[in-house]
Order: sequence, then C-alpha cells, then structure tokens
Amino acid sequence: MPVQTEPKLIAGNSNLPLAKAVARRMALHRGVAVDLVKARVERFNDQEIFVEVYENVRGEDMFIIQSTSNPANDTLMELLIMTDALRRSSAHRITAVVPYFGYARQDRRAKARTPISAKLVANLMTTAGIDRVLTLDLHAAQIQGFFDIPVDNLYAAPIFALDIEHHFNGRTQEMTVVSPDVGGVARARELAQRIGCGLAIVDKRRARPGEIAEMTVIGDVKDQICVIVDDIADTAGTLVKAAELLTEQGAKEVHAYITHGVMSGPAVERVKGSRLKSLVLTDSIEPTQAVKDCPNIRIVPTAPMFAQAILNIWNGTSVSSLFEADSLAPIYEGMYTRA
Repeated sequence: MPVQTEPKLIAGNSNLPLAKAVARRMALHRGVAVDLVKARVERFNDQEIFVEVYENVRGEDMFIIQSTSNPANDTLMELLIMTDALRRSSAHRITAVVPYFGYARQDRRAKARTPISAKLVANLMTTAGIDRVLTLDLHAAQIQGFFDIPVDNLYAAPIFALDIEHHFNGRTQEMTVVSPDVGGVARARELAQRIGCGLAIVDKRRARPGEIAEMTVIGDVKDQICVIVDDIADTAGTLVKAAELLTEQGAKEVHAYITHGVMSGPAVERVKGSRLKSLVLTDSIEPTQAVKDCPNIRIVPTAPMFAQAILNIWNGTSVSSLFEADSLAPIYEGMYTRA
C-alpha cells in the first residue's frame, strides 16, 4: 500500500516572501499548519553554495520554491544543489516551483555560434533530480518541450483579467490591449478576449541589440485606455517608448501589465518619469525597495494561485483549471470582484 505523503515546501533565497506567502495560503486551504522546511542555504567565503536540510524528508513530496532571477547564476545553482540535497535524503518526489524561469529568453539560436541556454538549464534541472516543474508565463511556450519531465506553465492573464475588471469596472469597452512587439501577440490576444476589448500591436525594429530604431502602432488607439501586456520588463526601455508612442497616437491613458518585473538598471526611474499611469507586476520576482516605493508601480500576488497549483499537483488533480478567471476568483477570496 503506497505511503500517503504530505506536501512539504522548502525555499531558496531568491524570493522568500513569496515562499512564505504560499505556505500561509496552503495552511489556509488545508486548515493545518504549513511551514517551510527548516534548512540553511548559504555561501562559503569563496561563494560556493552550501545547503543543509534540518528536517527528515525521506519519502516526502517536496516542493522547492525558487525563482532563478537576479543573480540568475547563484539562484539557479541554489536550486540545483537543494535538489541534490533532497534527492540524497530520499525525498519521494521533487517539484521545482520556479515562478520566474531565468535564461528563458535564450530559447533559440538567433544567429550563428550562439547557445540555446534555456535547453541547457532544462537539462541541468532534470539531471539534478527534479521530477516536475511548476512555473509562470514562460517566455516561449516551446521551452516546455526542452524538458523530459512534466512542466506545468501557469498564466498570469486570468489574474490580470480579474485585476482589470476590478480597477476599470465599467470602462473595459474603452480599452485596447497592446502587444509591445509582434512576438507577444498571442499573449495580448488572450487577455483581450478575456476582458472583451480590442487589440493593437507596437511593431518595433532594432538597429542592434538593445537599441530600437523604429516603432509603429498597428491598430487604432485614439481615445482608448491602452493596456500594454508582456511577460518581462527588464530595463523598461521598450515599455516606456511604447507608452510615449501610444500617447502620441491619441491614447487617453496608458497602463501596463507585466508578469515578471526584472526591473534592472534604470528601469524604475524610467517608469517613474514615463507616460505610464500604472505598471502592474506580479511578485514572481521579489520587488526591490525602489520598485515598492515607485508611485505608479503596483504588485499583484501570485501566492494564492501557486498554493492551489501545488495542492492540485500533490492531490493529482487538474492544474489547467487555474487557467480560468472563474476558477481563480474564489481562490483570491474577494480580492477581485467580477463586474
């Protein structure tokens, strides 16, 4: 007779507030205390990473919560070494909960003699002993195929739809969802369909990497509330330029909904001084103090969704049910009220 294991959470250092929030939500759902497994994840003087798990995990269903965000190499190595520690401690199953999957932008060979780093990372995670991956808004859907283990890719669009219907109640007919590049059209179309509004595209052409030569709006945005949707905001250069262009084209307001707020370099200052009325980020990457203090940046939580996804994986029930806003609304317990 199979042993009934409990879901146990352990966290690296990349996003401890999210890990603790997931544990609290799971405790609320199950009606029993759920704490992070006690462990230390630290560095020797030469910056080698050392992991020690203080609790017995033999035969347990383990979930490692670790975004591979900045510093990407350190957080990735933490994930791999934690996996090795759990595997050698006879954990029954190891699921990597990776809210932000680093290296995802290197998903193909854009030119000769370049790597496909996302595939390499997938190989590293599988070889380390990870049995399953749970992530959010992969940069490219084909990355799921880089793994030879199950990958559950959650979507931020249902959360964004709930947030938009709550904050723009009665104004969705005036809205247009905007993709900041041609590659993100599918993501923008999905959100537009969820809230029942139009779609526009910003076509950008680069003179060289990191430098935008020309931007053009495809679609009518005059007198519209424009909502730019994308998966990653890094330096926010494209985002800010797109907001300026949409305003010049007659948009009366410009907002942005971005899943992963990398927000490196001058990003926060750019957003603060931009035409963006608001920038909404998830907490898949722990926000810096500068991001928290920025008056036009707002953070929406992902812990309710991740907590339910972890419980569904543990129970062997559907994760795809979380793709719909109607399924998420009860999980968010009145935080967003449907119009």
